[in-house]
Amino acid sequence: MTIENKPDSLEDLFAHNRAWSSRMERDRPGFFTSLVKQQTPKYMWIGCSDSRVPANQITGLEPGEVFVHRNVANIVVHSDLNALSAIQFAVERLKVQHIMVVGHYGCSGVQAALEGARIGIADNWLRHIQDVRDRHHVMLDSLPEAARANALCELNVAEQVVNVAVSTVMQDAWSRNQSVTIHGWAFGVHDGLIQDLELTVDGTKPMENQYRAAVQRIRYKWSKPADTGTSEYIK
Repeated sequence: MTIENKPDSLEDLFAHNRAWSSRMERDRPGFFTSLVKQQTPKYMWIGCSDSRVPANQITGLEPGEVFVHRNVANIVVHSDLNALSAIQFAVERLKVQHIMVVGHYGCSGVQAALEGARIGIADNWLRHIQDVRDRHHVMLDSLPEAARANALCELNVAEQVVNVAVSTVMQDAWSRNQSVTIHGWAFGVHDGLIQDLELTVDGTKPMENQYRAAVQRIRYKWSKPADTGTSEYIK
């Protein structure tokens, strides 16, 4: 879809949908027939609601190949029955093998939490990221100001990986030797690339050590000068 033919109304959305449906059936006969039978994903994506971060397009996966849960700033907390139910369904019903917790640079929720901005009822949700900010305030304060939001984005991902891992869903899965691995990633809206934060949890290693190592990598990465090319600050 080009800039010129962006939809301006709900009717435009229906028109684009009909055009897309016809195009898919013309270019890939039987696409929708096969889609009816296809809900056996190996992957679960836990990401931000930001419309610039569509899981299927980013990963090149077809519909039915990735199970998606999204909310503001990709947060997983133990009181969120929505997220926990989605994870349980993915693990126990769909038998996914990989759960990717994916943040993104330039996340408005992370920026609001970093600044302590007041939004409204969402402040209560973003408080979880502010807790991450406060836990790592010494590190964040030591970084160049332009790098702090990106560092907090990655720290938030690390925190949510831990939250998924310690959930009863994952603990039960690992106790029955189910093979499910959790990954921490960050997506660059500025270049379309996924960064592996190298926090990969499969229930076989002490998670505290993995978390601490990930935090140290984040600190090292964003403390480098921007002009080194390895940690260019993302706007």
